[in-house]
Amino acid sequence: MAKKVIISGGGTGGHIFPAIAIANALLRLDPATEILFVGANGKMEMEKVPAAGYQIEGLDIVGINRQHLWKNIMLPFKLIRSLWQARKIIKKFKPDVAVGVGGFASGPLLMMANRMAIPTLLQEQNSYAGVTNKKLSVKAARICVAFEGMEQFFPADKILLTGNPIRRSSVNIEGKEQEALNAFGLDINKKTILVTGGSLGARTLNDCVKNSLELLKANDVQVIWQCGGYYYDSLQQELQDTLPEQIKMTAFLQRMDYAYAAADCIIARSGAGTISELCVVGKPVIMVPSPNVAEDHQTKNALSLRE
Repeated sequence: MAKKVIISGGGTGGHIFPAIAIANALLRLDPATEILFVGANGKMEMEKVPAAGYQIEGLDIVGINRQHLWKNIMLPFKLIRSLWQARKIIKKFKPDVAVGVGGFASGPLLMMANRMAIPTLLQEQNSYAGVTNKKLSVKAARICVAFEGMEQFFPADKILLTGNPIRRSSVNIEGKEQEALNAFGLDINKKTILVTGGSLGARTLNDCVKNSLELLKANDVQVIWQCGGYYYDSLQQELQDTLPEQIKMTAFLQRMDYAYAAADCIIARSGAGTISELCVVGKPVIMVPSPNVAEDHQTKNALSLRE
């Protein structure tokens, strides 16, 4: 009888793409496996998961606003509503296991799965555990981690050091350099830098590229610039008459394998998923940790590579 698996989490690509990688691996092991994703309404998983070929249900949960605490006044009510939504989804789908990949969407789903005696498994990508996974770890059957020393966050007897799941399609770059350069309209005889701020983009990296356009042009350097959907429209309007031809700006990279294959050097945030992919790709990289993440975990991720 085919197994049924719910995978929950999201908010950013750092949670969504490992979740998709898990689903892909489960189907390789058993193509009959039934998989349902559960995310947060209005977040990027509601677009990216169907694009990857999977069904997804949405909860009305929202994350904690740490900058303006008064905006959290509706959070308890949305949590209660999301718990009831999760209960309805679980009763209908009848999963054998629920997998949480982090992000606030996984909280209500796995909390309700535990109440309904469905085994739960967590996947923690970062070297510093997220709040949701720390809360859920108490009742989880297993916790898969990518870094050593995670006993400071989770029960030691539940931890499995597995590394982070990555999409094969993103890191399979062998023999693709010319094809990738052609796809971006770039010259194989020139050096190419990939600048990526993650799925949401990074203002610091965007400002760095924007302020270096003349320098890059003078040195005849090509750039694949993934600026993020949040910033793309304003940057496109600002730079429509000044963006050099060899600077290829895009909101999102649909073919990460092409971006990695084309690059001679990579400048990136140090999200756990990005780090895991770059370890496989094996290109020179400059990591710029985001200061706007919980407990400065991107700096901890980057430092773990140095160590």
